[in-house]
Amino acid sequence: MTDSISPSDQRTVTRIVVPAVHSMLSLLGHQDELLHVIEQALPSDIYVRGNEITITGQPGENALAAKLFAELIALLESGTELTPSHVNHSLSMLRSGSEERPAEVLTLNILSSRGRTIRPKTLNQKRYVDAIDVHTIVFGIGPAGTGKTYLAMAKAVQALQSKQVNRIILTRPAVEAGERLGFLPGTLYDKIDPYLRPLYDALHDMVDPDSIPRLIQSGTIEVAPLAYMRGRTLNDAFIILDEAQNTSGEQMKMFLTRLGFGSKIVVTGDITQVDLPSGTRSGLRVVREILDGVDDVHFATLTSTDVVRHRLVSDIVDAYARWDAASAPSPRPAQAGRRDRR
Repeated sequence: MTDSISPSDQRTVTRIVVPAVHSMLSLLGHQDELLHVIEQALPSDIYVRGNEITITGQPGENALAAKLFAELIALLESGTELTPSHVNHSLSMLRSGSEERPAEVLTLNILSSRGRTIRPKTLNQKRYVDAIDVHTIVFGIGPAGTGKTYLAMAKAVQALQSKQVNRIILTRPAVEAGERLGFLPGTLYDKIDPYLRPLYDALHDMVDPDSIPRLIQSGTIEVAPLAYMRGRTLNDAFIILDEAQNTSGEQMKMFLTRLGFGSKIVVTGDITQVDLPSGTRSGLRVVREILDGVDDVHFATLTSTDVVRHRLVSDIVDAYARWDAASAPSPRPAQAGRRDRR
C-alpha cells in the first residue's frame, strides 16, 4: 500500500495491490456487488484497474478504506466467501475502534454442521460467545434478530459434542403475546408446542433432524416450558432460558437456583418486548439490578447494530426505540413547598 498527495485538491491517494493469488471477482463480488457496497459506505473515490485499487479522499477515510480491504483480503485467505454482510460488519467494527480485527471475529468457528459453519457476525456477538466460554451464567440481552438464542444453542451443541456436558435443556415461559393459550386446540403438549417451536427450529439447523427424536427420548436434549423446571437440580447440563423478558421476578429466581454442578446457564431476552400482564415487572429487568457485581455472572448487551436478519429489522428496532423515547411521559416537576403563614 502506498500513499501520495494529489496536487489538484490536496486529497490523499492510496494505492493497494491485491496479491495475485486472490481473484478480484472474489474480493469485489459478482458485477462489483461488494465494491458498490463499499463505495456507498465511504466518501472516498475508489478506482480499480487490474489487481490495483486506487483510493482518493481525505486521509482518515482513505485509511479506513485501506483497513477494510486488508480485512476482506484476510477473510479471503481464511477461505471465507465474501458477502455484503461481511463488508458491512467489518466496516462497523473498524469504525468502533475495537482492538479485535474483523477477520478474527468473522472466522471464529463455533459449530460446523450439515455443510454450514456457525460463527459470530458482529463484535458484540463474539464477546457474547466468549463470555459463555468463561462464565457459568450469561445473560444475552438485545432486540430481535441479534442471534442471542441461536448462538447460545450453537454453544450448547458444541458443549454436548465435546462432552463438557451430558445434556441440553431448553426452556421458555409459555406467555401469550396477545393470544390466549386456552383457546388453542389439542392436548396440553399441543398447546405448549408452539411456544417451544423456535427452539426446535434452531436445533434442527445444528443437529441431524433424524437423531433429534432419539436424543429427546433419551433425555440428552430436553425442551420444556419453564414451569417444568420447578423443584429440580440440573447437573452436568447446558441450560438455555429463552424469551426471559416474559418471566416474573419469582420465576427468574426459581430458574437460576436450578443450577447444579458442572452446568452452565444462558438466559436470553429482549426487554423491549415484554408480554407479561400489566403491572408485572419483568424478571429480566430486575435480575440485572440484583446480580450486578456477582462473580461468574455476565451480562452481554446486543444492539440494533448486531441484527443479522434483513436490514429492515435493524431499522425497525431503531424506529421503535425512537418512538418509545419520544412517547415516554415527561417527569412531573416537583411541587413547590407551601410557605407557612404566621
